Amino acid sequence: MHQNYESAAAPGRPHSPSRRLAHCAVWGLAALAMLLLPLCFSGGFAIALLSQMGIMIVFALSYNMLLGQCGMLSFGHAVFSGLGAFVAAHALNRIGAGELWLPVSLLPLVGGLGGAFFGVLFGYVITRKSGTTFAMITLGIGEMVYSSSLMFPGFFGGEGGISTDRVVGHAVLGITYGPGRQVYYLIAAWCLLSMIAMYAWTQTPLGRIANAVRDNPERAEFVGYDTQRVRYLVMILSAFFAGISGGLSAINFEIVTAENVGAVLSGGVLLATFIGGSGFFFGPVIGAVLYVLFAVALSSLTHAWLLYLGLFFVLIVMFVPGGVASLVMKQAPLAAERKLGRMLPSYSAALGAGLILLAALILTVELTYKLQIDNDSGTLVTLAGLGFDAASLKSWALAAALWLAGALSWRAALARVRRAWDEVQAEMAGDRA
Repeated sequence: MHQNYESAAAPGRPHSPSRRLAHCAVWGLAALAMLLLPLCFSGGFAIALLSQMGIMIVFALSYNMLLGQCGMLSFGHAVFSGLGAFVAAHALNRIGAGELWLPVSLLPLVGGLGGAFFGVLFGYVITRKSGTTFAMITLGIGEMVYSSSLMFPGFFGGEGGISTDRVVGHAVLGITYGPGRQVYYLIAAWCLLSMIAMYAWTQTPLGRIANAVRDNPERAEFVGYDTQRVRYLVMILSAFFAGISGGLSAINFEIVTAENVGAVLSGGVLLATFIGGSGFFFGPVIGAVLYVLFAVALSSLTHAWLLYLGLFFVLIVMFVPGGVASLVMKQAPLAAERKLGRMLPSYSAALGAGLILLAALILTVELTYKLQIDNDSGTLVTLAGLGFDAASLKSWALAAALWLAGALSWRAALARVRRAWDEVQAEMAGDRA
């Protein structure tokens, strides 16, 4: 499984000044975006959504240290974020009781250390195997920890979990972490620091050796590297950053339950990483944002959000196996050669056809859901301010017409995109010749 971490420099070859300047510009823009987003979207729901995106970004990037960087498919990564969250919650309660002095701002570090501790504990066993065996062991560890959450109420809090209060101690510069915006900026700061740290790690010798273990473990062993030790170290580092995301989650939600170590969260981070693209560093960032939009924003609009998420994931795996990030990176050569404008008309046509198909899908799903599951309150469905009767043939006829129009327009738009792409590629090849 070939990965491409933003055309990172080869070992031993320093970055050029222009590349370093570009990297600084990217991180500067990321910091500026995190700073300004709450000013553009100031509602309470928007702030909560942004906070969950920041937490999920750290979690997805930590998972990609295993999957994208070292080729380890894990089905139980929530164990480390969840246990880190429990450690952070206990520490926060001790801070509130006066038994521990620690600024709340540093609580995510406590979660990270908790995650790393369990990474040391479980990782030694998990990383002794690789491939499918590794994935099955992580699944078993995840189920074991989830089951233990009801057996050890002293640590896990039983079915109710551990409740906390993030407003403890004396306010510093008026910061109490009571308002959601203050919590968001704390999450954003830790998210940015974690992103920088994880990207810097990909450029280290250990990060490069992890790539070698991922691509060809037999050759890595032949030249003298202990692949199990490399996987073990990567697991510990990944668990540390997963624990940071768990600590941020404990602060944000003020409660940690067994669901924090459950299979649902482990599956969620897997979906987010694949959707965004595990082959690029920024892929999990895109995937985390999209996953939170599905799980939080879309779930507040429809009960069928899991169906939409599942369909979106299947389409990504089938037609864009490199994830959304691979689509973005395919446009980079065109932008560099100033040929991207040639593709915009055909892309616009494809977008229009896609929106028609999306409208057909939404109408079909919502009509079916209303008719089969949620018909106690009647059969009227409201979409975009328009009413549709799920029991009326007119609504189903409209859905069928949208499917037909969308399929025909999509077929024509796809042929147009292919022609434009071939023409642009031929021009670029001629210019290089």
